[in-house]
Amino acid sequence: MEMKGEERIAAHRDAVWAALNDPDILKQCIPGCHSITRTSPTEFSAALKVKIGPIPVMFTGQITLSNVQAPNSYTISGESVGGIAGLAKGRADVTLTEYGDETILVYDASAEIGGRLAQLGSRLVGSSASRLAAKFFSDFSAAANALSEA
Repeated sequence: MEMKGEERIAAHRDAVWAALNDPDILKQCIPGCHSITRTSPTEFSAALKVKIGPIPVMFTGQITLSNVQAPNSYTISGESVGGIAGLAKGRADVTLTEYGDETILVYDASAEIGGRLAQLGSRLVGSSASRLAAKFFSDFSAAANALSEA
């Protein structure tokens, strides 16, 4: 599954970068996130519960940042296990560009799923992923804007 997009965030790039790397902000913005903990400068562990189609799934996994070019870009990748529902892994290249007082966040993401999740079909999983991404960016934009004004 592939997802590409662009989000305009009403905050300076430094504030957006700081928010993208703040576990507390990420926890409040990632739908269903129960915990996210930085385990090293480039690694996090996370747990979240989301509903993919009709199946509620508790995922636990690791997130790694690579190709870090602060405050311009990085690659974020992760692998998680959702118990009997299956597994998910993915990566996204994220780029931040200043645009006046705003920031343009561009992402190019890919994901793979296995187990019962894969049996749901890519259309249903893609629809759930799009809904979760929209919720994340709505909440993240508000959080980054608040951080920028602080």
